[in-house]
Amino acid sequence: MRTSDSAPVIRRPGACAMGNIYRFIEPAVLRMLREKGQSYGYELAEGISSYALTDSQIDRSALYRTLRTLEENGYVRSRWETESTGPARRVYTLTRPGRQHLREWSKLMERLGGALLAFSRQVRTKL
Repeated sequence: MRTSDSAPVIRRPGACAMGNIYRFIEPAVLRMLREKGQSYGYELAEGISSYALTDSQIDRSALYRTLRTLEENGYVRSRWETESTGPARRVYTLTRPGRQHLREWSKLMERLGGALLAFSRQVRTKL
């Protein structure tokens, strides 16, 4: 993509004029919690990029909003850990409904993956 009289604009996958695909933070968090068993917010923020579906930076505020929404919907549970040295920290765990929600995400992404692949092939054949 070029803007008038300028160098090409290089965009990372997952980023476009419409913004980043923040919604995909949710399945990444669910998967991370399933694999770790439990995790606290800082640890999730530090490790989420290895579970992310895009190479775009995941904003910590978006991560914490997602955790709050997941908890409100009953997909994760949190508790304050005060037994260790240092400040209290919130520890998150995946609930049974959260595991089911992750399975639903998996099915949705499988269908979406097929649709994206078909779209990409159609675009390449028309170029």
